[in-house]
Amino acid sequence: MKRTDFNYDLPKELIAQDPLTERDSSRLMVLDKSRHTIKHKIFRDIVDHIEPGDCLVLNNTKVVPVRLFGRRKTGAKVEIFILNPGEEKLKALVRPSKRVKVGETVDLENGMKVTVGGICEQGRIIEFDQTLKEVLSAGHMPLPPYISREDRPGDKETYQTVYALKEGATAAPTAGLHFTEELILELKSKGVEIAYVTLHTNYGTFAPVKSDEIIDHKMHYEEYEIEQSAVEKINRAKAANKNIISVGTTSTRVLESVGTADRKVRTAKDRTNLFIYPGYKFKIVDKMITNFHLPESTLLMLVSAFAGKDFMFDAYNKAIEEKYRFFSYGDAMLIE
Repeated sequence: MKRTDFNYDLPKELIAQDPLTERDSSRLMVLDKSRHTIKHKIFRDIVDHIEPGDCLVLNNTKVVPVRLFGRRKTGAKVEIFILNPGEEKLKALVRPSKRVKVGETVDLENGMKVTVGGICEQGRIIEFDQTLKEVLSAGHMPLPPYISREDRPGDKETYQTVYALKEGATAAPTAGLHFTEELILELKSKGVEIAYVTLHTNYGTFAPVKSDEIIDHKMHYEEYEIEQSAVEKINRAKAANKNIISVGTTSTRVLESVGTADRKVRTAKDRTNLFIYPGYKFKIVDKMITNFHLPESTLLMLVSAFAGKDFMFDAYNKAIEEKYRFFSYGDAMLIE
């Protein structure tokens, strides 16, 4: 299967540049993968598609403001994007990387300094003269590259799920951006189980597939954790033949990474580079909530594996025809 099999033409005006005022007022495309039907609803209607006893699985990672701006001694602007804020030895994408010399010190906007070291397997090694927490207090939210505007103060709230808890992500798990606290309470009151997992989404989320054959693509590793409380809820729902509904490709990859042959999950704290593409047999996930993804992306390949590639592309064509909003701040899809 080739990378170009997952290409499609998207009008630029359909790429959402801003969030909606109300998170749960986005549009919701509902795909029935057994009947091959498509319905158009509003996201808050999701309550009607989740039954008592079903288990909704959310990724509670928290986005860190890892995007920093500074200047060289020459006055030239420099952008630093920290790739691994949870680790001791920090790495970053530095722009323009070729002009910044090894050992050069860059002055950041907040007056702090960063020393740029040598090239590593991904980006450059960096060191700060203050603690990372102090440095990131003036950091910018790492909006994805297809949002063609500067970040604003409001993005620190809107590019974050309302249940974000564990810091470590450098990209938001965007399917979760549609949920409000009130919507989660409504689901709980209906008898829906809510389980949280953690996957620290990183810059690799946007890494393009470069190989012609998708089987040759290597995924970036991402750290994840699933605790005993979540395991018990998920396995209890499975035993009762209730649905496991993953919110986003990140929650999906956690569940499938820890899924066993007898369709149960286990506790784990590890890294995953699980690459899901058509032909994959899902062990845990029964329904999926997701946003609309970039052409030729691993995320589009994952949802195509879940819904069927032809049906997924029918849905994308319909979404373009109906002028749905695409990508991180865009509309959502429920595949059931």
